[in-house]
Amino acid sequence: MSNASLLPLPAQPEDVAWPTSDWETAEPKAGVDRARLDALVDDGFGAQNGPDMGETHALLVVQHGKIVAEHYAQDFTAASTFPSWSKAKSITQALIGILVRDGKIDIEARADVPEWEDPSDPRHAITLDQLLRMSSGLAFREEYTDQAPSDVIEMLWGAGKGDTGAFAASFDLEHPVGSSWSYSSGTTNIVARCAARALGATGPEFEKFMRQELLDPIGMKTADPKFDDAGTFIGSSFCFATARDFAKFGTLYLRDGVWNGQRILPEGWVDYARTPTAQTPAMLEEDGPYGAHWWLERGGPGSFSANGFEGQFTIVVPDCDLVLVRHGKTDATLGPAMKTWMANVVDCFRS
Repeated sequence: MSNASLLPLPAQPEDVAWPTSDWETAEPKAGVDRARLDALVDDGFGAQNGPDMGETHALLVVQHGKIVAEHYAQDFTAASTFPSWSKAKSITQALIGILVRDGKIDIEARADVPEWEDPSDPRHAITLDQLLRMSSGLAFREEYTDQAPSDVIEMLWGAGKGDTGAFAASFDLEHPVGSSWSYSSGTTNIVARCAARALGATGPEFEKFMRQELLDPIGMKTADPKFDDAGTFIGSSFCFATARDFAKFGTLYLRDGVWNGQRILPEGWVDYARTPTAQTPAMLEEDGPYGAHWWLERGGPGSFSANGFEGQFTIVVPDCDLVLVRHGKTDATLGPAMKTWMANVVDCFRS
């Protein structure tokens, strides 16, 4: 797919305020299948919650710039903060975009990774683009159970937790650089460390950059990013926020990286995020299509999404001018049913 075939990104309606301070709310417009939507909400939060898709804690739908559906499970509210898990990867992608905008980083250049500085090291050739597309070729086991060897668990809670970027960069190649797609949280923490090196800032100073350039301009006041002991943003996994604030992040991408007249992400960066990465048919069948630190087509053709462990989602749907946020706790075995449920919710708003 070329950029020319991507669905156009809709502009913010002129009569709708940007939700920097708070969201406007509205009833779904005529043409929305309310009966089907109500039934799906009942399925997600009612008596059937559990056997089909695990626990749903929050569902938020924004269409045409206004919240048109918002539901929370018992003990959760609009003020509750939720884990991002791997939705943070898409936030990391936004931070790289800001550094590209400011001329501080080049994604086509060799990634600035100290462990790969030797030109004789085959990893020396890995670019930031290949990292963002999960196509570096590095060996990294993305397992989430104690029963299987897991590099991601070791990185986040074991030997690698003090310096997640260095831990991830220590892995050898499993495939030639750029030849194979493989989803990896380690890859994102290498990217996050590259961002810190390009900026010349870690820890609190890097968080200040995040807030000044991304979080504050779009009003993500509840966002709570976490850092390792080396001062690297753990961009693979850890940024908490409310569902309403995650919807603001999705809206930034729906609006092509522009917020209330201010270009936050460089022109073309959102298209870069949603342009497919080369994957084998088997990978597409098992994992679904992937862009550049964003997943594709979870909400129908042309949609793209930030996805996280156990069913955290921010889905951007250009043809519906819609953002859907879902938080919960869904076992991987129930993932297909939960993903079908979200796609069906989006379809209620598709004319």
